[in-house]
Amino acid sequence: MPEGDTVYRAAHKLDRALTGHRLTVTDFRVPAFATVDLTGGTVIRTLSRGKHLLTRIDHERAWTVHTHLKMEGSWHVYPEGERWRRPESQVRLLLGVEGRRAVGFQLGIVELVPREAEADLVGHLGPDLLGPDWDEDEALRRLRSEPDRPMGEALLDQRNLAGIGNMYMAELCFTGGVNPATEVGRAPDLTRLVRRGKQMLEVNKERAIQSTTGNLRERERMWVYRRDRSPCRRCGTPIAVTMLGEPGRERAAYWCPSCQPER
Repeated sequence: MPEGDTVYRAAHKLDRALTGHRLTVTDFRVPAFATVDLTGGTVIRTLSRGKHLLTRIDHERAWTVHTHLKMEGSWHVYPEGERWRRPESQVRLLLGVEGRRAVGFQLGIVELVPREAEADLVGHLGPDLLGPDWDEDEALRRLRSEPDRPMGEALLDQRNLAGIGNMYMAELCFTGGVNPATEVGRAPDLTRLVRRGKQMLEVNKERAIQSTTGNLRERERMWVYRRDRSPCRRCGTPIAVTMLGEPGRERAAYWCPSCQPER
């Protein structure tokens, strides 16, 4: 599932392409909204909230188009008439303005709600690591409210802080020297870990190539994520992987058994 910085970049791309323009075409290719036509409406802005995308459109009333990339989704922007790089059968939403088309492929969620209902979509989220509402103290309070919860699960819970996925969870636990299965209450420095999480997303939000090591070369970008059985970059111990979470909602967790011993 895309990380918060990926969603942030998608929002920025849509905002730059559509905001301030009148829609010349809209095509919702999901059954619940297949008959909706917002042509003639004006795009007010697109913003990210954690892993959610909110595109605000004024068309007779104030609307919000809510999209979520889930595992396979992506937004592309093309000059009008340019060939799309993914098949049309994967299109879930098309928003067009003069000269440009924004195409949402394999979006996990496509919804249209009155703008006053935005809170129903994202009001449950914790502070957004890349949002103007970022509140470190509130994020820490939420994390500490369940001291017995495994750190990996707590970081992935968007109700605690919004924007961290599997990749950043694994990298944060490694750089913090915390095993993903260690309880939150036993973490040596939770404040430092949260601050590093914000730093990682801030550094990566403007570039398509994500890196937590500072090295942008392929195979050198991550400390532990998807490096199972490869040697730890610090000590040489083979990286381990296991599944965390409730049955049916498990996530892969990567760690170094030497640098992040189970406590």
